[in-house]
Amino acid sequence: MSYKEAQKKYSKIGIDTEKAIADLAAVPISMHCWQGDDVCGFESVGGASNGIQTTGNYPGKATTPEQLMADIDKAMSLIPGKHRVNLHACYGVHKDKVVDRDKISPEQFTPWVEWAKKRGYGLDFNPTFFSHANVVDGLTLSSPDPKIRAFWIRHGIQCLKIAEYFGKSLKSPCAINFWCPDGYKDEPSDRLGPRKRMAESLDKIFKTKYDKKWVIPTAQSRKILALLDMGHFHLSENVADKISSFLMFFGKVAFHISRPVRWDSDHVIRQNDDLRAAAQEIVKMGPKNFLVALDYFDASICRVAAWVLGMRNMQKELLKAMLTPNAQLKALQDAGEFTAQLVLQEEYKNYPFEEVWAEFCRRAGVPAGEEWFKEVRKYETDVLLKR
Repeated sequence: MSYKEAQKKYSKIGIDTEKAIADLAAVPISMHCWQGDDVCGFESVGGASNGIQTTGNYPGKATTPEQLMADIDKAMSLIPGKHRVNLHACYGVHKDKVVDRDKISPEQFTPWVEWAKKRGYGLDFNPTFFSHANVVDGLTLSSPDPKIRAFWIRHGIQCLKIAEYFGKSLKSPCAINFWCPDGYKDEPSDRLGPRKRMAESLDKIFKTKYDKKWVIPTAQSRKILALLDMGHFHLSENVADKISSFLMFFGKVAFHISRPVRWDSDHVIRQNDDLRAAAQEIVKMGPKNFLVALDYFDASICRVAAWVLGMRNMQKELLKAMLTPNAQLKALQDAGEFTAQLVLQEEYKNYPFEEVWAEFCRRAGVPAGEEWFKEVRKYETDVLLKR
């Protein structure tokens, strides 16, 4: 079937494929830099630790900022649309001496801003509350040691300043996600104390003045925007079921798209039911109400391929949702026509989505099918395996 034939078929159920292609092109996805080097960053030669672990030793990972930027460029060249890049604080570019986390500033991230500006990327940010000597017993902002807490509070404040620098420099609001690994391995004797310390620490961080036009913080603190991380929910939970509730209270929803498995979290996303359900909710409630970012790290496969596959999978599921006549299905639900709703929900899953995706990719100048993997293999041979 050609795109024109698919377009006619969709038009019979009230779907404008041209609008769907335009709508998908307008949805930026924030691609996580840490897939490219196994969450190591550029502060030391050690790997991720203190709350983060990456398994595998696939060859060719980036070990310098320049290598990581080049790998991101390659991945982005195979992904249709215009997207963002999500950085962690441990990815600052340090010159002669590494600046500790509580003293980092925009200076360490100027190369990233210059790089992003040339390519038209927005930048998002994350404080790095792991892989550091001041993560003691797995605790940072909730530590019983006031000196430890003070260090990480200073880190959070500096990260807000960096996020503001990103937003203002690139004229694109920067989402900054305050995720902490804090927690005890075994059953705690005191649950309230650590939570109070965490809340007090976050309150001190967010007393810092920052320009809300350019900075969008996400943290479970007071009225600050909450973030749903799919990789950190139990496998029996459907994260999509929670989205509408969060949207009612916050007005926006920040989303880290990932995939949990039985023994771990944060795996490369696949076109599975969980991703499909999340994409459907995002489209139904309006993509402008969401901050969508990917979050996984797999060192057992080609890292560039992991980026491209995940980003394209997210886009495919969003497009499928945009090609679904949601208004019609909603009307059937409101009318109590549940048989018709169920039948059509299933039948619409088999409409020719692939032809619309192929047209979207053709217009973006990227391969529609698995041909993109040949490009990654060539890059792997020419660049990655020579590191």
